[in-house]
Amino acid sequence: MSASSAEMREELEVVLVKAGRTKIRYPATLLADDGTRVSVRAPWAGEGVRDFGFVRFEPGDVFTEHYWRDRWYAVKEVRAQDGTLKGWYCDITRPAVRSGAELVVEDLDLDLWVSGDGRDVFRLDEDEFAASGLAGRDPGAAAAAASALDELEVLARAEGLTGLV
Repeated sequence: MSASSAEMREELEVVLVKAGRTKIRYPATLLADDGTRVSVRAPWAGEGVRDFGFVRFEPGDVFTEHYWRDRWYAVKEVRAQDGTLKGWYCDITRPAVRSGAELVVEDLDLDLWVSGDGRDVFRLDEDEFAASGLAGRDPGAAAAAASALDELEVLARAEGLTGLV
């Protein structure tokens, strides 16, 4: 029996760490790993519906997620179950680390949302970032995180995130 490409797909477990503790872990299908960027696809891993007011993440949504080993962010394309593009949710993180079948990412609280049509760009959770104390504990990481958020916002407003991923 020959193995089809679907059977050959490698599964990873994405582990999102926040403040030194695992926030969530979920299975994802590896799409690509070029040594710098790791791309995976996973269904919405949260419990039920998460309504942000400007977008709802819900069962059936599909996330195509891109993580970098040399950048301080992850970009997640979000599509509804019917394939409609909802937008891009960007986490500001330390560079990703892949160890075997695990992809570990440390969330640094800052986020950016870009709507599917590119009209809405929202910086999120800056209050959580300030309250986290990262600037005092690790000023270099705090500066890299703030710079990454600025970089993503400029890209989103100028040309969109499609070219990045």
